[in-house]
Amino acid sequence: MKTRLPYQITIAWSAEDEGFVASVPALGGCIAYGETAEEAVREIQIAAELWLEVAEKRGKTIPTPDATLERIAALAPI
Repeated sequence: MKTRLPYQITIAWSAEDEGFVASVPALGGCIAYGETAEEAVREIQIAAELWLEVAEKRGKTIPTPDATLERIAALAPI
């Protein structure tokens, strides 16, 4: 990932998908999957960067960050 994204990431086990599902609630429809929680986090970081890139190119409003970068840095990485 190029930068730390100031958005909440949620991760949950999906029995249906037999893997972990990660999403960024602030970025509607930004969802990724992984066999492990760590893989899901890596994938959602990529997906979020792409979501933001496309939104910017299309002139869409970028959602306000969920938290400051300092708050995110204080949270221990998975």
